[in-house]
Amino acid sequence: MLIVAALYHFTPFPDPRALQGPLARIACGHGVRGTLLLAPEGINGTIAGTRDGIDAVLAHIRALPGCAGLAWKESTAETMPFGRMKVRLKREIVTMGQPDVDPTAAVGRYVAPADWNALISAPDVAVIDTRNDYEVQIGTFAGAVDPGTRSFRDFPAWWRANAERFQGKRIAMFCTGGIRCEKSTNFLLGEGVADVFHLQGGILKYLEDVPEEDSLWQGECFVFDKRVSLGHGLRQGPHVLCHACRRPLTPEDRSRPEYEDGVSCHRCLGEYSDADRARFRERQRQADRGECFSQPDQAAHQAEDRNMMLAFKSS
Repeated sequence: MLIVAALYHFTPFPDPRALQGPLARIACGHGVRGTLLLAPEGINGTIAGTRDGIDAVLAHIRALPGCAGLAWKESTAETMPFGRMKVRLKREIVTMGQPDVDPTAAVGRYVAPADWNALISAPDVAVIDTRNDYEVQIGTFAGAVDPGTRSFRDFPAWWRANAERFQGKRIAMFCTGGIRCEKSTNFLLGEGVADVFHLQGGILKYLEDVPEEDSLWQGECFVFDKRVSLGHGLRQGPHVLCHACRRPLTPEDRSRPEYEDGVSCHRCLGEYSDADRARFRERQRQADRGECFSQPDQAAHQAEDRNMMLAFKSS
């Protein structure tokens, strides 16, 4: 059984590039896989490995400047949910595109999972799901507002277009692990909203802590790894990804006539050209033969590996 650790921490990193090589080296040296993002505002990511490997990476991160208070959430996986280890440099560890948003200055009031049901059941509370539309489709809290956003960048515009709907309401927000709410609640405070709350630890902590019989969660929670979805008790759900559009699919979705393994599903059938579909079929044929990547994908991964090795040497 492998440990999966989801983490984020907002803290100033004046030179994220200087942290990249040593972090990648400690992770790869302990057989840990996943993705970690480094930006001037901090670190974010999900990794998987043995208990010793995860502990080694977490100890390294906690020793970084400003990261002694790092918190993370753990679940388990029977097989490795990531193909490789990536440590990437980004402008933001979760992209909102709002330069004035600063979670280290102020955020909404944290609400523990045990207290969340009472809050969102109050008649003067509006509950907003800050995740993307494909995540909301497979599960959300009863009565939550779905902004229908394709990416987190769309959230500020959605709020400004809909803010009048929530006049006089207290706002309760949630996301997968909590990181998007750090920014979205700071954003709402900046927009003049007085009473803003968010679910501490996100959906994953709620599903871990709250018994299923007491839960207001409906469906599954999308996660960004090969497990695809998790349910109550952080048990792996039934979903797989469409390898054309990367949307989560149920077993029933895969029985529909529009579904072709690696090529299409009912949600993306009209989104790609015939040339795209031909390329997807060739990629799937390669996968069926045990080849990991198409040639363009392989070249991209080789280039990324070269860049990682340069980062190792420069560190």
